[in-house]
Amino acid sequence: MTGLAYALALVTGLGLAQCLAGWILVARFAARVTTPPARFPPVTIRKPLCGDEPLLEEALASCCCQTYPVFQIVFGVQDRADPALIVAQRLRDRFPQCDIAIVVDDTPHGPNRKVANLINMLPSARHDVLVISDSDLHVRLNYLEQLVGALEVPGTGLVTAVFVGVAAHRGWPAWLGANQISHVFLPGVLIARAMGRQDCLGSTVMLQRRMLEEIGGLQPLVTQLAEDNVLGQRVRELGLTVRLADTVSAVTVPEASLRALWQHEIRWARTIRGLVPIAHAASTFQHPLFSAMMAFVFSGGARWSVFLFAFAWAVRAISARGIDGTLLPKLGRRTLAAPYLLLPLRDALSVVETIASYWGNEVVWRGHKLTAAIGAPKLEG
Repeated sequence: MTGLAYALALVTGLGLAQCLAGWILVARFAARVTTPPARFPPVTIRKPLCGDEPLLEEALASCCCQTYPVFQIVFGVQDRADPALIVAQRLRDRFPQCDIAIVVDDTPHGPNRKVANLINMLPSARHDVLVISDSDLHVRLNYLEQLVGALEVPGTGLVTAVFVGVAAHRGWPAWLGANQISHVFLPGVLIARAMGRQDCLGSTVMLQRRMLEEIGGLQPLVTQLAEDNVLGQRVRELGLTVRLADTVSAVTVPEASLRALWQHEIRWARTIRGLVPIAHAASTFQHPLFSAMMAFVFSGGARWSVFLFAFAWAVRAISARGIDGTLLPKLGRRTLAAPYLLLPLRDALSVVETIASYWGNEVVWRGHKLTAAIGAPKLEG
């Protein structure tokens, strides 16, 4: 058992090194100097909507306030009784100066309802620079400017953007979700970038209409659970870059219960497992507080393991605080509302979710069940 405890201590050290590396990369990303784009082509933002959710109107309104010269927003719903339709109509009234179109179309196309919604919205898109932007995304005033600046870099086929999590409620389930996004997912994306990966993050996707047509359009994506991953892969197959824009957005973490958070995060975990099963299993080593807790258990509560856990907690908290402090000026927010006292629970929950993702394929998206298998998820209800 002592040998296992020492091995877990080593794993803890590696996890802490990753935490610090992530913090450094976030700081470098935030310090990047950006220049305005040379051109400002008209842009259409497509916002697929499905149901009401906390902070929905606030998130959607952030797109209506862009300082970009000419842009259109297309809101899409698949059910006339969808409460999100009322929010979209209210925004159109609030921002009469904003070019807003609302599409209500229940054509299913396939099991991926988000992609089906996007297909239904495409005929209403008036401009040739297209953005797919999630409904829960809170963006800065220069969001479009930053995306266009990245798209005009030679060799770029698609632009995506990172984000942090903002809790919609003052409660530990939402805080846990925000911690995961801001302090694990975001630095993990930048570490992957530093290692040569070019992942497409589905919360923000910008590309030219002709590029979308060249990679086959959206129709082939209706059978894909991770449609953003497929988009990025097809662009890279053309020898083009999936570029990361110099902007940071925030996504709403709406979960008010552990059950809701579990359903959301197990969907993420099973989707990633389907794409990169070995790398996903290895991700259990990036949660140093969990391995430090296990070192305490298998060492029989040895004094050194207590110090290891305390040290790991301190490093995780300092790196998390550093990430928040670095990004808050870019976000224009006072706080990310994710208490660092929850970090041990956060690491433990992440490991449990990773392990659980290998048992079962069912995921739930907006009340609809799909199968998280590689290739073609099937709508079950």
